[in-house]
Amino acid sequence: MPKMKPHTGMAKRVKVTGGGKIVAEQAGKRHLLESKSSKRTRRLTGVVEVAKADVKRIKKLLGR
Repeated sequence: MPKMKPHTGMAKRVKVTGGGKIVAEQAGKRHLLESKSSKRTRRLTGVVEVAKADVKRIKKLLGR
């Protein structure tokens, strides 16, 4: 049986914390930034915990 390999694309996009939570960059800060207020773009900075609905799928892709 071959080894299970994690989905490398997903591994680059998310990080698993020490406590087992999955965090990723906040969506919506890539383009069309002129129309978004500075307050809004600052709020989108940094990482957030992934939505509960996506956790199962992401963990499967990461081989966890």
